[in-house]
Amino acid sequence: MPGFTPENAYVFNRIEINNESADEDIAFEKAGPRERVFFDPTKTRAAIVTCGGLCPGLNNVIRSLVLELYHNYGVTDIKGICYGYQGMGERALKPMMNLTPEVVDTIDRQGGSLLGCSRGCPETKVMVDFLLKEKIDILFTIGGDGTQRGALDISREAKNRESKMAIVGIPKTVDNDVMYVDRTFGVTTAIGRARDVLDAAHTEAKSYPNGIAVVKLMGRDSGYIAAGATMASQQVNFVFIPELPFKLDGDKGFLSVLKKRILERHHALIVVAEGAGQELIPGNRIDIV
Repeated sequence: MPGFTPENAYVFNRIEINNESADEDIAFEKAGPRERVFFDPTKTRAAIVTCGGLCPGLNNVIRSLVLELYHNYGVTDIKGICYGYQGMGERALKPMMNLTPEVVDTIDRQGGSLLGCSRGCPETKVMVDFLLKEKIDILFTIGGDGTQRGALDISREAKNRESKMAIVGIPKTVDNDVMYVDRTFGVTTAIGRARDVLDAAHTEAKSYPNGIAVVKLMGRDSGYIAAGATMASQQVNFVFIPELPFKLDGDKGFLSVLKKRILERHHALIVVAEGAGQELIPGNRIDIV
């Protein structure tokens, strides 16, 4: 019999704290099997939805959820909501599908999501109406920051209606931009694939006199993929991320530094996260010291 996680077990957000911040630090309930569960597994209906953009590992998460619910908790009534939150409205393109161990047996070897994805969502009240009509007890939302904000809205609306429905958010985004989550599903694969691209770009740049290779990577508001792939490759000379503004012109501007690099080494590899440099766009400038 495996050990259970006690109800009063918590995990601190930060490993290191000082005396000044000790009282202000954030702690989370420790995940793990409880000795007592709220729902009767034999009468529980669970649902899984994947939202937002496609991401490596979606089918792995779906498969693991189904197997855990089915074999370890005894929940056999598991539904898959198709095409994200759009599948919880009147304009749903497909009805919910039944998820069993047989259905998800080999999906971890396939890309994308068995359930499909979409961006945006119907009104929160409409989605809660759908969930209550379908008698969903537990909803697992797999997605990034927008998806989890939607999950919070669903949870609040369900609570306002005095529903006992449980909403479980699973952080999925290659951008790794979900607050308080160190590593989201998908980011490790994205960094690994990006490293392959950077290594090829470095070879290309170095093969020509004064060759310059520029690679754009995902990262609208966060530079985790750009920074992680840069560290993994160790061939990148310059990396731009949204969190740090920069200057192009002037003695200390990027163009001046790049020119010096080309004159000395005759090649350069530049990585740019897609959201970097917003301060350089007219009308969107900020002061850089």
